Amino acid sequence: MHIVDGVLSPEVLTVGAVLTAGGTLWGLKALTNENLPKTALFCSVFFITSLVHIPFGVTSVHFIGNGLMGLILGPAVFPALLIALFLQGIFFGFGGFLVLGVNTLNTAIPAMIVYFLFLPLIKKENALNGFVIGAIAGALSILLSSIMVALSLIASDAAFFDGAKVAVFSHLPLMVVEAVLTGSAASLLQKVKPERFPVTPFIASAQALRGATS
Repeated sequence: MHIVDGVLSPEVLTVGAVLTAGGTLWGLKALTNENLPKTALFCSVFFITSLVHIPFGVTSVHFIGNGLMGLILGPAVFPALLIALFLQGIFFGFGGFLVLGVNTLNTAIPAMIVYFLFLPLIKKENALNGFVIGAIAGALSILLSSIMVALSLIASDAAFFDGAKVAVFSHLPLMVVEAVLTGSAASLLQKVKPERFPVTPFIASAQALRGATS
């Protein structure tokens, strides 16, 4: 899902860079000594697994895992993805540096949507099956990332419309793969290591409210 340099307009590049900078600052503030190791781990996993990619026009298809990263890392997904994409650009020339902000944003925003929508469902009492939640989260994150890639291309030049459609449809098989992987991981963690899931602001507020009223 790497968009290469020289494709996007300066306006799209600027918006991507600014939003990614803001998200990265947010993520760095969320980093603690406790979650730093798992952030580094997922950064490394993304760096390695996404090296195996299949080119599709101006983009590519590869394992992403941003759904699981969102569930486990929360806002820290921004610096994790940014560093991994930056190192891929340096060592292997994947993507580029001008487009680094957009590529990070296109994978981090879906991860954060998953974080806010699905993490509370996994952590609440009498939670739904972790595999089902994780599978939906994994598939949705890929769908949203591919749509954001498509919108980045179309916003830069309407001539990229056909390429944008390819970017979406080429990721449909990946949605199935990531659904199974994310669902399996979420189910396992829900059963044996539920504390690995972070606490969203909504969960923290609910816990504080229960404590105040009990």
